[in-house]
Amino acid sequence: MHAVVAGTVAAVVTYLLTPLVIRLAMRTAFFDRPAGYKGHDNPTPYLGGTAIFAGVWAGLAIGGLHTHWAPIVLCAVPIWVMGTIDDRVGLPILLRVCVEILVGVALVVAGLGWQVVHFAPVNDVLTVFWVVGVMNAFNLMDNMDGAAATTAAASAVGAAGIALLSNQRGPATICLATAGACAGFLPRNLAKPSRIFMGDGGSLTLGLLVAGLTMSSVTRAYFGPSGVVIGALLVGLVIFDTTLVTISRTRAGRSVLSGGRDHTTHRLGRLVGSPRRVALTLATTQLGLCAAIIGVSQAGRGWVLLSGAVGLCFGLMLLWQFEHASWFRVERLPLDSASPSEASVSPVARIFST
Repeated sequence: MHAVVAGTVAAVVTYLLTPLVIRLAMRTAFFDRPAGYKGHDNPTPYLGGTAIFAGVWAGLAIGGLHTHWAPIVLCAVPIWVMGTIDDRVGLPILLRVCVEILVGVALVVAGLGWQVVHFAPVNDVLTVFWVVGVMNAFNLMDNMDGAAATTAAASAVGAAGIALLSNQRGPATICLATAGACAGFLPRNLAKPSRIFMGDGGSLTLGLLVAGLTMSSVTRAYFGPSGVVIGALLVGLVIFDTTLVTISRTRAGRSVLSGGRDHTTHRLGRLVGSPRRVALTLATTQLGLCAAIIGVSQAGRGWVLLSGAVGLCFGLMLLWQFEHASWFRVERLPLDSASPSEASVSPVARIFST
């Protein structure tokens, strides 16, 4: 019940705060302005990440936050600050990378990282790589209205399911608060036209929360390599999207850092149409992945590893389809062009995609 209350409060607070944040962004001229190939026609307010993060904190204030799991949310504070400043003025790449690595190290020190092998340095390196990777994968997924928020919400719900099955109420509460905040943000983000963007202050923050929660929800109940498989499937869509754009641009002879309408969202858009339908497709798919791995996790490590192998094969098949099937082909942008939304993606995320 604490987790459900936290999720409900987070959704309501985020929904109510979003109009106020929109006004603040308009008064301070904090906009994502149309440029190049960006999809929106008018300047659109940023600061959606602020409403989301405030909603998470409100949910946890009512639902309760166990001190052992508090570092996950506390570590999100510098990421939110960094992402918001980056949306406004842009920050040096080295600084952003250093902050992300330091946050990963902080989770290691707090004992909230991966514990999959008996050699601690390997766990520590895997934790830092996971944190930086998942953060920037969600940042890359923020390339169409609703994409990052729906995917993060679905992954958080899946992590909550794993946590509740292993009787870990702390992570489950943070998970549902995160999912609720995303739900409260979506109505204005998916409006026609979108009334607000989350920006790096939102996508990087959500990425960190999901990265920390997947490790915390999985590690205490499942040991060995099966834990990493569960975590990977809980964030399967953002991993798939990052892999897809890397392969697509490499095959096209373009720099991975160049923009393009070759994300999963752009390809799905050709099939299902509007961003709302794309967001619904993403949420349904990720929830399906989460439900499958939650069910399989109860059968033992062997079945988890088998499901991971099946998921890998299915993912490779989808990658081939997305690259070769005519209905999934997308337009290639010139080397010096940015995609409609990717122009606002953090350079750190673009570097990570290599």
